[in-house]
Amino acid sequence: MATRMIFLLAGIALASWAPLVPYAKQRLGVDDAQLGLILLFLGLGSIVAMPVAGTLAGRHGCRKVIVTAALILAATLPCLALSDSFAALAMALAAFGASVGSVDVAMNIQGAKVERDTGLKLMSGFHGLFTLGSIIGAGGMSLALYTGASALLATSAISAILVALLALAAPRLSVETGGDKAPMVVVPRGRIAVIGFLCFVMFLAEGVVLDWGALFLIGTHDVAVAQAGIGYSAFAIAMTIGRLTGDATVSLLGDRLTLMIGSLLAAGGFAFAVAAPSAWLAIAGFAAVGLGAANIVPVLFSAAARDGGMPANLAISAAATLGYAGILVGPAVIGPVASHSGLSGALLMVGFLVCIVALLGPKTANIRGNMPK
Repeated sequence: MATRMIFLLAGIALASWAPLVPYAKQRLGVDDAQLGLILLFLGLGSIVAMPVAGTLAGRHGCRKVIVTAALILAATLPCLALSDSFAALAMALAAFGASVGSVDVAMNIQGAKVERDTGLKLMSGFHGLFTLGSIIGAGGMSLALYTGASALLATSAISAILVALLALAAPRLSVETGGDKAPMVVVPRGRIAVIGFLCFVMFLAEGVVLDWGALFLIGTHDVAVAQAGIGYSAFAIAMTIGRLTGDATVSLLGDRLTLMIGSLLAAGGFAFAVAAPSAWLAIAGFAAVGLGAANIVPVLFSAAARDGGMPANLAISAAATLGYAGILVGPAVIGPVASHSGLSGALLMVGFLVCIVALLGPKTANIRGNMPK
């Protein structure tokens, strides 16, 4: 239950940013390319912090890393609503990304430990709580803004919720350590590098919906700014359903079919969203992306932890760092592509990349070894 609370906390925090993106763009008066450059700092903060977080979790236990990073996260969130310059928002996003990334790595190491200790498939369910948190974060923030609450008041309320969840979960988190000899940064190799690349593609796809979904609905279907966050909410609801039923789905279909069917459905969802003649059908496309992508990253993380080539905390950290590079590279690529080909062209490009997961993903799914302790 403590692990589930932390996944819930991380989902609430990250998704709370999605409805704030159009407001940040208006407040700073930037175009899509400039916004993409600003969003780059969220991924930059994550990718710098995540390798360190994996090593620190191995040295000092997951609890210390999660508590420290989550407190920074709660303190940083209101800054996203206050920043009124390029530099201020970039710095706030870097701190926000670093804390989210650190929590993400430590909670997945925690989840892998629980899977190892129980011998059960639990990772999809854990990630289901993350996407449930995404619904609460994006939906709650959108509702608050729609009813007239200021962005500062809404983000402060979310921060209070994060601290409350942390207080409930922290006493039961893992304090297991692996000593202090692990290197601070580990370069992924072999199968872990492939898994990391596939995570890169899927995080890129999720990040596109998070950062650009609202702007796509506004620009293509004239959806009101205060309501545009519903696209990510639909994505998150579908992903939550897929993940909460994901442990049973993976047990039924197996890792290979789960990866293949899911990635093809996600790619088709992007194409459907672009071709949709109405906002509601475009939102349905985003929902298809969420349902298809639901169990891909959990299956890949579990495979990384079972690899045996390196300790589970370092394997997950390495794969997750490569994955979060999708958030780092995504804004830098999507912004310029959107400026030249429109957001529709950018979404189709991401859908094509997701098809690669259907080709390579099944080849990583034959890892059957025990998770290294």
